[in-house]
Amino acid sequence: MSVSKEVVLKALSTVEDPDLKKDLVTLGMIQGLEIDGKKIKFKVVLTTPACPLKEVIKNNCIEALETALGEDIELDIFMTSNVTTARDNAPLLPKVKNIIAIASGKGGVGKSTTSSNLAVALANTGAKVGLIDADISGPSIPTMFNVEAEQPSVKQVDGKNVIIPIEQYGVKLISIGFLTPADSAVVWRGPMASSALKQFIGDVEWGELDYLLIDLPPGTSDIHLTMVQTVPVTGAVIVTTPQKVALADATKGLSMFKQPQINVPVLGVVENMAYFTPEELPNNKYYLFGKEGGRKLAEKFGVPFLGEIPIVQTIRESGDIGYPAVLREGITKEAFSELAENIARQIAIRNAAQTKTEVVQVKI
Repeated sequence: MSVSKEVVLKALSTVEDPDLKKDLVTLGMIQGLEIDGKKIKFKVVLTTPACPLKEVIKNNCIEALETALGEDIELDIFMTSNVTTARDNAPLLPKVKNIIAIASGKGGVGKSTTSSNLAVALANTGAKVGLIDADISGPSIPTMFNVEAEQPSVKQVDGKNVIIPIEQYGVKLISIGFLTPADSAVVWRGPMASSALKQFIGDVEWGELDYLLIDLPPGTSDIHLTMVQTVPVTGAVIVTTPQKVALADATKGLSMFKQPQINVPVLGVVENMAYFTPEELPNNKYYLFGKEGGRKLAEKFGVPFLGEIPIVQTIRESGDIGYPAVLREGITKEAFSELAENIARQIAIRNAAQTKTEVVQVKI
């Protein structure tokens, strides 16, 4: 008995994407279907290469087809991905699918460390990733990527000077730290800092990116307003530590994105320095700064809790030597890899469920 495409697609229409809550056929995830007798070949195009449910979805497809057609069929299923976007026809950064703001509201919570490791973790899944260091007065990304001595080159495109970003560990980078002496302070008024961010967005050759992360400075300042007024931001990630004083500022940062005139979707909350685990006692957790503060913040505002990042010596060492902790084996790699998966999932859900982002018009 020959197998028809209609029968195959009907069987696969019973398989749901666990995040998007729709079947794979309706979502257009089944592509390149070929049938030769009992041999069935097709691609499942997921919404991100960081999808943690890849094997679950594949096994569900196998089960659905074997239930409908019998176990003597021969399946060739290729799992691939195409990162979704809500930025169609964007005039600025048209080839960048998602722009993600990483904010904290407070300094010292490890936001840049989180941004760096998240960028590398996403790149490790096969995604194309860029990172803007928007902390003009305190740039730390060059140190964390071990490219402090690097300087970006410039080329002319259609009579305009375009900056070529530095690339390290599979991530494209730009920072004011590449353009100023390492031991000099950048003492600029707000308009100058905002102008620098606009250049980082509009005058850098980013090319095709799945994710462009923007590592924001502490607080809710000119830089934040410049960002949302310059490009439509796909979503924001809030980084906090568990203690009350950090949560108070993280609340302000989160509230800023939720303001009606800004209205940037909050993808979730990351709790950094959640607990300390000694290397010699890997099963022990010591909650130095309190417990589950980030989780409670996420619950209060009804946004996803994206994960806990432990505080361990290797994270500090990795930041100092410019080799992100996610590249080293251990609990830190596991934590940041899981964080990347969770954020990629929330971006896919946001793109499927919400309208596309608009540039914010704010009069302040």
